[in-house]
Amino acid sequence: MTRAGIVTVAGFPNAGKSTLLNRLVGEKLAITSSKPQSTRHRIVGLRTEGEAQMVILDTPGLLEPKDTLHSAMRNAALTAVRDADVLVHVVDATGRIPESFQSAAQLEHAPRARVVLALNKADLLTPGQREDLASRYPDAVFIAAATGEGIEALVEAVTVHLPVSPYLYPDDDISTQPVRFFCAEFVRETALEQLGDELPHALACEIDEFREGSSPLYIRAVLHVERESQKRIVIGANGQQIKKLGKTAREKIERFVGQPVYLDLWVKVLPNWRKNRSAVLRLGYGDPNTRP
Repeated sequence: MTRAGIVTVAGFPNAGKSTLLNRLVGEKLAITSSKPQSTRHRIVGLRTEGEAQMVILDTPGLLEPKDTLHSAMRNAALTAVRDADVLVHVVDATGRIPESFQSAAQLEHAPRARVVLALNKADLLTPGQREDLASRYPDAVFIAAATGEGIEALVEAVTVHLPVSPYLYPDDDISTQPVRFFCAEFVRETALEQLGDELPHALACEIDEFREGSSPLYIRAVLHVERESQKRIVIGANGQQIKKLGKTAREKIERFVGQPVYLDLWVKVLPNWRKNRSAVLRLGYGDPNTRP
């Protein structure tokens, strides 16, 4: 008897959701950053082990929308919550613990899926803090996604609630999303790492061309920013910043695809794209006006 189903990973920004997805899948699929709201899409990872297959959805952090992009991100998260068979509510154990997922997500009704509370960053707790949380949340699973602590216990807690079902995807797949999607995310992650706090939320990456079968693999990627001053920051003096960014991003993509890559990287200004519905749709973030 096999089990398979959708496992949605949700919670506040910076709770460690993307790190958890990568840990569960055993491959870096979701970008990780200390910057909040770095996950913008619903990212799909597959974990097939033993008699169970998890279709894991990493979601944007639960937030109050401040612009059109935020609305699209919240819709993506709530759609994944709606689709879930099991909902893993990831909470930073060192911070405030929400009363429930329903209150954290500001939902009118409790989600239909079984909710598993995962208290992340448990490795940062003192023994006393851990004991106190365990008494208050006896059903919670203590994990440290960064180190792997508690992951097997979390997998067991999730698996028992998956529907009895054949596998939904081949057992050697790790995602349902195309390689070009992850290439764009690696470029954006590198920009977040190298540009600090200067313009993380104004950046978006789009793959203009992806030549499968070419050697090296040719990828033309465009980093979109909102103002000319931001474009100058990304390019840097004498083009040094974009060269550094491109080199690091190319190395990440090569590790992911397992072959040499020629990364042709450009920077373009797309004015105020975060507030523009057509631009948000074009960049693949979903419709901010369609409620799940």
